[in-house]
Amino acid sequence: MRHRTILLITTLVVLTLTTIAFSEKYPNLAPKKIELKRGYTEEALKCIDCHAKVTPGIVEDWKNSRMAHAGVSCYDCHVVPKNSPMASQCEGVKKTMPGIYTSPMVSPKTCERCHPTEVEQFSKSAHAKLAGSPVIENPKYQKLMYELEGGIFAGMPKSDKRSLALRQTGCQMCHGMKVELDKNNKPTNSSWPAGVGTRYPDGGKGNCTVCHNRHSFKISEARKPEACAKCHMGPDHPTIEIYYESSHGKLYLTEGDEWKWDSAPDAWEPGDYRAPTCATCHMSGIGELSTTHNVNERLKWDMAHVKSVVRTGERGDGEKGRKLMKKVCSNCHSGVFIDNYFNKFDSAIGLYNFYVEKAQTMLEDLKKRGLLKKDKWKDPFQELYYFLWHHAGRRARQGAAMDGPDYAQWHGFFQIMLIYKDLEDIYNWRIKNGKIEPLSPVMSTGAY
Repeated sequence: MRHRTILLITTLVVLTLTTIAFSEKYPNLAPKKIELKRGYTEEALKCIDCHAKVTPGIVEDWKNSRMAHAGVSCYDCHVVPKNSPMASQCEGVKKTMPGIYTSPMVSPKTCERCHPTEVEQFSKSAHAKLAGSPVIENPKYQKLMYELEGGIFAGMPKSDKRSLALRQTGCQMCHGMKVELDKNNKPTNSSWPAGVGTRYPDGGKGNCTVCHNRHSFKISEARKPEACAKCHMGPDHPTIEIYYESSHGKLYLTEGDEWKWDSAPDAWEPGDYRAPTCATCHMSGIGELSTTHNVNERLKWDMAHVKSVVRTGERGDGEKGRKLMKKVCSNCHSGVFIDNYFNKFDSAIGLYNFYVEKAQTMLEDLKKRGLLKKDKWKDPFQELYYFLWHHAGRRARQGAAMDGPDYAQWHGFFQIMLIYKDLEDIYNWRIKNGKIEPLSPVMSTGAY
């Protein structure tokens, strides 16, 4: 017994000295005191109790969430300082806690208190400032939303709220909006809710809850492709439709219900799933790559605009992005397969750029000769040019990028070819006759 006691004391001394030496050599890795406290404050409990009656669905979602398990309540996210530009008071707070101020909105400025790395990454992505820019800052986009789609050109009064309907129900729900406040510091019904690029009065940019639906904030929801489908779909960028057509999507639709969706970040790896989702390729930790909330990081080409160029500046580092995406693919595919796949994708980008460059040459020539209408939406050449790049062109590029052969061909390059032929005929007629045709030969753009 005495020998065991001496051995235990000796071991404790060695461990203590080793810990001290380790701490001195690696101060950043030194053991830290970790203290967990459970339970909610009296104020937080008042919020929970009130909302359990007023908005029971919200409370049910929250109480089963990781937030609730970690002791994070409504109070922690929605209470703001009195001097906050978003500070207001609901009836319950006014009656029971008159000195407390809340906001129905929660901006990334709040989220970053607990998730600083994620918010920093997100703020650099196309999902934050860049997403909101068209709706908030771009004059051409605003003209499209209000004067054209909002009906002002057809006689809708500018002061009529109906002219805002398109933006409210469409554009801002994906792109986001700059939140405006009423006299009580509540968000106006014309500016909130809004999508991923929402700008908040406290300076926050981006809407985390677009992917992490409140108030459960399940990581599984953000990892499934449906999280992206609300915005990344439709005739101009049918990303979700392309994914479902792909080999990856086929596996997801067949057996995705059996996959493991709730592994910790950077631990969600092949084996939990048999095929990647949008999140796997663009955001998740996989192999040697860490999780990122910057969706630009693993991309080479800009496929959203007229001509595809390698990403630079705020849109990312395209050459680095290609290397990172190849690392994603290498977890499931051979090097030969990966190189061949990206080579054919790059060829598709080259073919698309060939068509659009020739179309741009015709467009510039007509412009110099004064053979374009001022209203491009009444000009068949300009209308078709828009559909060439914005619809068929995007479909072709994205189909080629994500293994969607039908979108690459029939919805993509086949229609690019048809549109180009029409552009060529219109161009040749105007050059030959020195004038613009009296009536548009384009009967319907629906097919495009």
